[in-house]
Amino acid sequence: MPAKDLFHEAVKNALIKDGWTITDDPLSIKVGGMDFYIDLGAEKLIGAEKEGRKIAIEIKGFTSLSQTYEFHLAVGQFVNYRVALEEKEPDRVLYLAVPSDTYKDFFKLDFVKTVIEKQHLKLIICNVKKEEVTKWQE
Repeated sequence: MPAKDLFHEAVKNALIKDGWTITDDPLSIKVGGMDFYIDLGAEKLIGAEKEGRKIAIEIKGFTSLSQTYEFHLAVGQFVNYRVALEEKEPDRVLYLAVPSDTYKDFFKLDFVKTVIEKQHLKLIICNVKKEEVTKWQE
């Protein structure tokens, strides 16, 4: 199983504060002879529904010297996880969680915005110091 990201607990706590129940830490998916471990699985009941909204969250801190390299890895991982979820849990929506500081700087670059749009990446932006979700970007 892969190591947890530096901001794992902060994002987890932010989601809990936002009303989500963490169902998996990590969310394990086996598909096509491969094992995948997405950082978190979460669920939120909507109104009186018995079945709520289900999400999977991959957490990336972008703390290495090369944010570009980390972005390449994150996008590839996101695409693979999305395909695995479509096979095994099609009702679960995948999000990439990133720190608000990274979002304000790196995720505002034109190329990064283009990739996010073309690859349909959904983002959760978190203030990791306050452990709060600051933005959901669909």
